[in-house]
Amino acid sequence: MLQRIPAPTTARLLRAGDRGWLVELPSGGATAIAAAVHDQPWAAQVAEVVPAAKTVLVTAIDCAWTDALGSALVSLLEEALDRPGPGRRPRTIEIPLHYDGPDLPEVADALGLGVADVAREHAAAEHVVGFFGFAPGFAYIDGCPDVLALPRRTSPRTRIEAGYVAIAGNQTVVYPGGTPGGWHLIGHTERRLWNPDNNPPNRLEVGDRVAFRVVTTC
Repeated sequence: MLQRIPAPTTARLLRAGDRGWLVELPSGGATAIAAAVHDQPWAAQVAEVVPAAKTVLVTAIDCAWTDALGSALVSLLEEALDRPGPGRRPRTIEIPLHYDGPDLPEVADALGLGVADVAREHAAAEHVVGFFGFAPGFAYIDGCPDVLALPRRTSPRTRIEAGYVAIAGNQTVVYPGGTPGGWHLIGHTERRLWNPDNNPPNRLEVGDRVAFRVVTTC
């Protein structure tokens, strides 16, 4: 059962399990809070920081430190919400992209655009990693322009291989491999962004800017 403790009025802090706290941020800002947690002197006591669209899950390494972690998070939220700082300097990760996905012609037709127009609009947009979820290495990348906004496919695929790039709504994903998916496949990249043998396994981090570079267009 989730246990509430006092927190700033614009955020809620909920107990999650024996070692965790869930920060709820109705107005957003999860990326900045997650970066701020990593910058704290007590971050060595933290096992995991998992930001989502409007929440951040923070877990302690040792359950004996859970209460202290909650108090530390309250102080951090008060300070961050009163005096927001720049946080971690965002990186720019370039992803060479072949705009040749099986759904690209259908996407272009649905939007009333040419295939080259879809590639140009997508590559020109400002993309930022918002959060991870659904599966390991599955990054939700915000910034797909409104002109390309489409709902998800009515018929999801049961398995999508690594490197396929897809769009839905105002987000882009680069599939880590082996997952189902209902997004529109517009291309593929040969750059491997998720490798469980690497440390860390993710090439992307929350807050990174992603620059999609057009290699070819079908």
